[in-house]
Amino acid sequence: MGTLFWFVIAYWITSVGIGLYAGTRVHNARDFAIAGRHLPFYVVIATVFATWFGAETVLGIPATFLKDGMHGIVADPFGASMCLILVGLFFAAPLYRMNLLTVGDFYRKRFGRTVETTTTLAIVISYLGWVGAQITALGLVFNVLSEGEISRVAGMWIGSSTILIYTLFGGMWAVAITDFLQMIIIVIGMLWIGGEVSGMVGGVGVVVDHAAKAGMFDFWPTLNLKEVLAFTAAWVTMMFGSIPQQDVFQRVQSSRTEKIAVWGAVTGGSLYFLFAFVPIFLAYSATLLSPAMVAELINTDPQMILPRLVLEKAPLIAQIMFFGALLSAIKSCASATLLAPSVTFTENILKPLVGGLSDRKLLFAMRAVTLTFTLLVTLYAVNSKASIFKMVENAYQITLVTAFVPMVAGIYWRRATNQGAAMAIFLGLTTWLALLVFGPEDPLVPAQFAGLIASILGMIIGSLLPQNMHHDATIHDALRHGHHAAAQTHHVADLHPAHGMHGKHNPHPQTNGRD
Repeated sequence: MGTLFWFVIAYWITSVGIGLYAGTRVHNARDFAIAGRHLPFYVVIATVFATWFGAETVLGIPATFLKDGMHGIVADPFGASMCLILVGLFFAAPLYRMNLLTVGDFYRKRFGRTVETTTTLAIVISYLGWVGAQITALGLVFNVLSEGEISRVAGMWIGSSTILIYTLFGGMWAVAITDFLQMIIIVIGMLWIGGEVSGMVGGVGVVVDHAAKAGMFDFWPTLNLKEVLAFTAAWVTMMFGSIPQQDVFQRVQSSRTEKIAVWGAVTGGSLYFLFAFVPIFLAYSATLLSPAMVAELINTDPQMILPRLVLEKAPLIAQIMFFGALLSAIKSCASATLLAPSVTFTENILKPLVGGLSDRKLLFAMRAVTLTFTLLVTLYAVNSKASIFKMVENAYQITLVTAFVPMVAGIYWRRATNQGAAMAIFLGLTTWLALLVFGPEDPLVPAQFAGLIASILGMIIGSLLPQNMHHDATIHDALRHGHHAAAQTHHVADLHPAHGMHGKHNPHPQTNGRD
């Protein structure tokens, strides 16, 4: 194991130490989950950007681009970046005003306990793919840097356990502070190696011209119904399926002000889109610099093309910058996606079952769930054969067909009811599963797209039919103005006690924050 390996290990240890130091700011469950709502604008931008700039951005997207061109990456970065921009423009402000701890709290307040439970479970399951992708990438990186001395499986366990350490103690504070530092490293590292590679190939224009002549920039599908539907389904899966996610919600809720929540998401999403093309440029440059290596790996292990290019062609300082940026990208994404499902599972599934948890016990439970989830997702990653890109792309199908429509309708449609939300979830989920299990291998309509349409129909029909489930017609306006949330949510009282004056919107307040 050479100089590069020990440089990277030193950086790894340093960043873990910074994360642990950030843990000294965690005094209660709110600090752990949403950093006490204290994050400034620049940190929110950084944590939005760094959370999404993960393994799939550096390794997965370029590998897919080399095989399928621009058409193949419609889901990410195009859909993924649009998700963050849409969150900022249409969801951040109303969600911020509700002043809740988790995205599951929104579903409980708006549609009741049943919807809260089902959407939370769907959200937690969706994280398996995303976190699994980061852990898979960690295994790959440790294997490459150690020149095969550390196996990919051992690298997965080493990587997940070290990220777990500071996430376990530091929660959102650790994630946010390390994200800020890691964004700096990602940007500098990517631009540095981009400059090195650009010099090797004769400039950016040479690479762009070559890619254009090879038809790599063909984006839109041909005017064929099947292709159009597949293209649309891939786009909306990431663009819409990622919106009702706890990690997105955490960044909104962690912001110091509503304005920061809005523009932090928009700016972070825009930066993500721009910088996602740097690894694509690097990977395509490999087709000019090492065509034999690309031909060798393109159909066997395309995720290795970019690391191999850097190791074979770049000087040591550029290698250090690249792998430092890569590890920063993976770590920032992994820590956030370990924390998010753990927090929402504890708050929205475990806590109602156990009942009577003090803040101290709630904090302990969040940490215990984080540990358990890390073990489960590492086992999933070790045993998964899917590519990094596919892991991420497939992760959001379940939230697209279950959680997206209830969130949109819950915020923007006053007539949306508990029955409508329940029917949206049921029809979306059953349609999606039925087509996955019993449908043709190559269907005309992708399963997740059919599930989304079924979910929309379920919400409309269920809300307009005679109601068999209890529904509070005043809840929509109360939530939009933050009144109901403030009156009923136990996480709010100490933040904005004045909001308690609005209890008139909730004639039956409960001390435990549950409906």
